[in-house]
Amino acid sequence: MLVLTRKNGESIKIGDDIEITIISTKNDQVKIGIKAPKKVEVYRKEIYDLIQGENQLATKDISNMLNIIINE
Repeated sequence: MLVLTRKNGESIKIGDDIEITIISTKNDQVKIGIKAPKKVEVYRKEIYDLIQGENQLATKDISNMLNIIINE
């Protein structure tokens, strides 16, 4: 993991297309802004994990249905 120190208003670039800017800090919270192309999906990690879990369940359900159809 790369760890960087930034102050309010300073940015980090990821490749040519993504820029993360520190908007403000207060107590133990950091507000960030993210500039990225529309094709790049940006999620909070907890939301991303939920989406991944739901996708895995859906794939499992489809596999189970295909097995039932094939074995009939």
